[in-house]
Amino acid sequence: MTTSVKLNDQISIPILAYGTGTAWYKSASDTTVNRDLVEAIKTAIRLGYRHLDGAEVYGTEAELGVAIKESGVSREELFVTTKVITNIADIQSAFKSSLEKLQLDYVDLYLIHSPFFAKSDAELQSAWKELEQIQLSGKAKAIGVSNYRREHLEATLATASITPAINQIEYHPYLQQGDLLPFHREQGIKTASYGPLTPITRAAGGPVDAKVKELAGKYGVSEGDVLLRWSIEKGDVAITTSGKEERLKEYLRVLDFQLEKEEVEAITKLGGEKHYRAFWRKQYGEE
Repeated sequence: MTTSVKLNDQISIPILAYGTGTAWYKSASDTTVNRDLVEAIKTAIRLGYRHLDGAEVYGTEAELGVAIKESGVSREELFVTTKVITNIADIQSAFKSSLEKLQLDYVDLYLIHSPFFAKSDAELQSAWKELEQIQLSGKAKAIGVSNYRREHLEATLATASITPAINQIEYHPYLQQGDLLPFHREQGIKTASYGPLTPITRAAGGPVDAKVKELAGKYGVSEGDVLLRWSIEKGDVAITTSGKEERLKEYLRVLDFQLEKEEVEAITKLGGEKHYRAFWRKQYGEE
């Protein structure tokens, strides 16, 4: 069973990531180290998670750095992602600050967290040039974006020397993103899905419930596993999180089974009957 995919620059990225945002989110003014999060990350690493997803705006890069140090796992075994948005006006300084908080010499993937800072295509293009410089420096093995729509990608690609390796987006049966994923495939951009469990965590009672429950029974897994597997089958990488060891063990089962093509399409079709966006609602005009 495949546990990683190759980005467009041939770097391998594990298809299941442990995320340090959402419930772990901390304000920028909070400089304390959340030991609960440190221990949760260490637990994830101990269980076998090798892709760790962070961001400047989560306020948790310090915890991620401490957990990596204390895990005893070599840096080379881990795939570390972080993102810039809070200090997007000075990306080089923001990146340097992220490395310091992470206590790392490099990250595996550095993302622009959102396109909504930009008032023009030129601003998107300028920010991307800064990321290209960071990759060329060797301090980020790969670079990409997050929450970009097709028009943001097209503007970026118009002047890019390096194609974004990945676009990390909210993606689940109730938010299938129109023609964005086919465009990703055309351009060689991988899709990372966050919020993959939204149909059961935030939007329960919808049209996919019965099918997801049926498939969970068939494969002897949880409903969350089915949704994670669906997002991997449809995209490339799925990001999840929990502070509970049992839940983290459960999610690892997605690496041990696959949905049949007809099952993936059944969830896709049912999901198309409902629209639900959990994140960035204001920016997408859905508040």
